[in-house]
Amino acid sequence: MELMDGLLVALCMTTDHSAPACRAQSHDPVFSSERPMLQDPRKKYPQPPQTPQQQPMPGDTDAMMPKPDHGEESYEGSGRLEGRAAVITGGDSGIGRAVAIAFAREGADVLISYLDEHDDADETARWVKEAGRKAVVVPGDIQDEAHCRDIIDRAVKELGHIDILVNNAAHQASFESIEDITAEEWDKTFRTNIHSMFYLSQAALKHMPPGSTIINTASINADDPSPSLLAYATTKGAIANFTAGLAQLVAEKGVRVNAVAPGPIWTPLIPSTMPEEAVKNFGKNTPLGRAGQPAELAPAYVMLASEESSYVTGAIVPVTGGRPML
Repeated sequence: MELMDGLLVALCMTTDHSAPACRAQSHDPVFSSERPMLQDPRKKYPQPPQTPQQQPMPGDTDAMMPKPDHGEESYEGSGRLEGRAAVITGGDSGIGRAVAIAFAREGADVLISYLDEHDDADETARWVKEAGRKAVVVPGDIQDEAHCRDIIDRAVKELGHIDILVNNAAHQASFESIEDITAEEWDKTFRTNIHSMFYLSQAALKHMPPGSTIINTASINADDPSPSLLAYATTKGAIANFTAGLAQLVAEKGVRVNAVAPGPIWTPLIPSTMPEEAVKNFGKNTPLGRAGQPAELAPAYVMLASEESSYVTGAIVPVTGGRPML
């Protein structure tokens, strides 16, 4: 093999450098003086312990230490979603903000649905507009069916169409005993995480042409439930089943439905819903030894929204730092 490689190098030095074999060799790190810049995924972002911290729900991005990375300075688009129109719930912060930034830099206009975190939503909208795309912000509670219908109506009216729906918003709270979970808390978790997904998908599908996509945010908790997140984990299991079922139901319409399952991701939900000690060690239990950043989720959503995944539907894509989903 070494002899053959040597002959090929010699041949390329003395013949047509544009030949396919020579072009391949010129990009082979073995034959190039330029080595690819690799990053150790364990050390790409800060490792635990984090500064112990707590916030009132639903949390404030600017108050987090360290601040999450949403790809503001790092994500570079390449037109993979040019001309598309997306609705993202929970688009004000965390994973939703990272997805909004990535979608905009890939060429999509974005409607940002959020509860009442106006400053966070305006900041996300600013990044979308800086990418040269249209941003629409719609505050309100997605527990309400009428509000969910209004979100879709606003998207169609102000963006002209809708062909990507990201059901990302979620409510979670931590409890050490089932006796501590009130009926109101259980109902709120299901109405926010499950009912809204049904309302929004039902309303959006009426406007979505073939080639459109629905992407749901599931969780590692769908497969490996945290006992202190009983209500939340239960809804995430339901989201996985909803994704698989709806994908089959709407395949005949040419619409794809998939989910991304995050592991421990550093978002405002963490300091606003977990005790300080859990925040301090958040992400330590992953094989990579740290929490993920919202920016590390965005490429999965872009892939599922793009034509590159045209044969992918009913799938759950884990982004978990190595925690297995089998």
